[in-house]
Amino acid sequence: MKKIITITFLSLFAFIHSQTGVKPPKGFKITYTRSSNGKLLENQDAIFIFTNALETLITSEKMNSGKADFPFEQTLINHSENKIIQVTQLKKEKSVTTVDSLSLAKQNFEFLTESKTILGYKCQKAKTIINSNTIELWYTNDLQVKGAPTTLGQNIGLVLEMVRNGNFIIKATKIEKMKSASPSLILQNSTTNSPILDGLTYKDLVWKSRFTTIKIFENEIINFSDASKSNDSILRFANGTIILKKVTFPEIKKGDLVFLDLIEQSNGDAYDRTGSVFLIPQDKKQSFIDGLQNGVKTLPIYENGNGKQYQGVVSTKEYSSLIELMRFFTPFGIKQYNYIQLKDKNWHEIVPYRAEITDLKTNLSGKTIYIGSFIGNYDKGGHKVSLNITIHPSESNLDKTNVAIPLFNTTNVMEMAGQEYATMFNHEKGLEVTFTIDKEIKNVKLRYISTGHGGWENGDEFVPKRNTIILNGKEVFSFIPWRQDCGGYRLFNPASGNFNDGLSSSDLSRSNWCPGTATNPIYIELGDLKAGKHTIQVKIPQGANEGGSFSSWNVSGILLGE
Repeated sequence: MKKIITITFLSLFAFIHSQTGVKPPKGFKITYTRSSNGKLLENQDAIFIFTNALETLITSEKMNSGKADFPFEQTLINHSENKIIQVTQLKKEKSVTTVDSLSLAKQNFEFLTESKTILGYKCQKAKTIINSNTIELWYTNDLQVKGAPTTLGQNIGLVLEMVRNGNFIIKATKIEKMKSASPSLILQNSTTNSPILDGLTYKDLVWKSRFTTIKIFENEIINFSDASKSNDSILRFANGTIILKKVTFPEIKKGDLVFLDLIEQSNGDAYDRTGSVFLIPQDKKQSFIDGLQNGVKTLPIYENGNGKQYQGVVSTKEYSSLIELMRFFTPFGIKQYNYIQLKDKNWHEIVPYRAEITDLKTNLSGKTIYIGSFIGNYDKGGHKVSLNITIHPSESNLDKTNVAIPLFNTTNVMEMAGQEYATMFNHEKGLEVTFTIDKEIKNVKLRYISTGHGGWENGDEFVPKRNTIILNGKEVFSFIPWRQDCGGYRLFNPASGNFNDGLSSSDLSRSNWCPGTATNPIYIELGDLKAGKHTIQVKIPQGANEGGSFSSWNVSGILLGE
């Protein structure tokens, strides 16, 4: 029924004309261009409106000529019924429609005495404020039609100029008379028939159609249990604390932006845990997959003289370390423990994490790879996660990275399968990686993530420690990774312990992480690197063991450049 209603509505004028022989009324085609801060926007698709005494269509030059990229939206205003009909062509054979009969009536303007002439027509000024934006409209009644380049101001006259906050302008550059103008017929001829949806559903579908969503995990459990088994799509390792999926990515264009979205809930575990989202490079003879399938001892060993062996943490000539897309930390029992009642505490149901990973897209684009997630825990209920990666068409001039080489990742994601904790910083050598590049790399940066762990009051989780980065024997950067904003995430942490001093465990400052947050990478400039061998060293004054407690540092480093 909805589809029939849509077809009838858009065909109404065509039906009347065919039955009565009455031609569509005379009207106008107006062309608008956009400028910002006094400069015309480059490569813009000019706005067209077709308008007569009954209706107005907002479209564009490319839409009108059939050359617009999908998705594209056109808007029809029925002035007699005060309705807005929005139609988005999602792809060649699929479109969606919504009808709004309220928003035009709700528009309020302050009509001012100022006037000016635009394209030979006397215009008056109207002003309104929308979401703290001041909008000024210059409109004329000389042509006895109504219309505007957006839905704003459709009923005050023919808007020939729109100014937002004094610096963004949409202005009419050409007005053409038409012997007959039927905006609804133009719309019908350029779109396919589509169902009428409610406004929120329509907006959601249109929004999601503007980017590509790759679903990785949906409500998957990460726990610790002998009962955790792989299936046809999700692989599980280390007693269920690692989940893995093979994913195929499309080609990602230069300038496109890539984001990672993760949602986590407790499914039984009450504690704050280290989590990681990673991809497994398979560009060399050996990969992390070998360790997952054949045991952690099959991975390359790093030794620095402290007597311990660290498996799979540094890249070698025949092995690439894990590429960490996101480091995150679960809160104390979100969702599962929301029954704990405290006054003035309304616990959140989920914790969302979102991060841009555009600088790593060369490791994704056009490839079929393994994407995994890890949460260190010993609980059979564990945690529940959902993970998506989205690709957004853009022309970002910040997207300059075309080289992304993994160097090290000390996060022991196979913790529950015997991978050693990252305690190598108790030795003066710390972590040292030697790597070879075949040709010069320009504007090199180290994408570096660092979080300190372990102990209680005197452990490195709660004690600020300086991280020092040394390139080819020369110190290039040092900083103290530290977070003091953890108390701002209290509502994610229903099971966080409360202390006699009025604080909760989740309030306490930590070494670059908080329960319920992701840790952002920092970018350390290394300049241009010539072809040949180079060595990067990471030093941290790791705290000494205290009884059965010890400190460790999870650090990951990826070489980025052009």
